[in-house]
Amino acid sequence: MKIIDAHCHVYPQAIAAKAVANIGSFYDVAMYGSGTAENLLASGINCGIAQYLIFSVATTPHQTKSINEFIAKVASENPQMKGLGTIHPDSNDILGEINHLKELGLLGLKMHHDFQNTPADDPQCMKIYEICAAKHLPVLLHTGDKRYDYSNPNRIKNILRAFPDLTLIGAHFGGWSIWDKAPRELAEYPNFYVDSSSSFYALNPQTAREIIYAYGSERILFGSDYPMWNAANDLNYLLSLGLAPAELENIFHRTAEKLFNL
Repeated sequence: MKIIDAHCHVYPQAIAAKAVANIGSFYDVAMYGSGTAENLLASGINCGIAQYLIFSVATTPHQTKSINEFIAKVASENPQMKGLGTIHPDSNDILGEINHLKELGLLGLKMHHDFQNTPADDPQCMKIYEICAAKHLPVLLHTGDKRYDYSNPNRIKNILRAFPDLTLIGAHFGGWSIWDKAPRELAEYPNFYVDSSSSFYALNPQTAREIIYAYGSERILFGSDYPMWNAANDLNYLLSLGLAPAELENIFHRTAEKLFNL
C-alpha cells in the first residue's frame, strides 16, 4: 500500500537542531528526528513511505521568502518530496508572496497561528484564504490548543463559512489537545479535511476510530509531524484499528493525491 506522509517539517542543517529543540520545548515532548531532509528520508525507508509533503513556518514576515525558496530547493533535489509554502499574516505583500510560492512550484500553504501569535480568523489571514481559494491552493493549518485561542474550532468555523470554495486542512484531526471537541464542531463542513499528525500518542483506539468515522476516511491524510514522532509507530497504530482496506488507502495516499494533485 502506498504511503504519503503529508505533514513533515524540515529545516536547513545550520538551524535544524535549534528549531527542533524549540518545538520540543513548546509542546513539552521529546523529539524523534533531527529535522533535516536527509534524516526524514532515512527515517521513512524502513516503514515504506513513498512520498513526503514538507514545509516550515514563518514566525516573522521577513522569513517567508527564504523559507519558501529553501523548501522548493529541497523538493527539487528529492523526487520523493513535494513542498508547501508559508506566509506570515503581517506580510506587506500577501499577493506577491503567494504568487512567488506558486512560481516556485509549491503546492499550497502552511500556517501555524499559535507560533505566529495571530488568530486564524484575523482579517489579515482572511485575505490570505481568499487569495488561496481563488488560486485553488490548499491551506494546511495547525489547529487546536487548549492553552490558547488562536486556532480552535470557533476560529476555524469562521474561515469555512466565509470561504466554502477553500480547501482547508486542519492538522491534528482538527484540534490538537481538544480532539474530542473538534469533529463535533467541524466535521459538517465538506471543504474541511484533517491530517492524523501528533494525535495517536494521546488517543485510545476507540476514540481514534470515532474521530476517523466522524470525518470519513476520504477527508483524512496520514501525517507523522516529523521531527516530532516516528512515523512507523503511527502507521502501526492505524493498522491496528481494524479499518477497511479502502479506508486505509484513503488515509495513506488517496486523499493527499486528490488534494495536491500528486
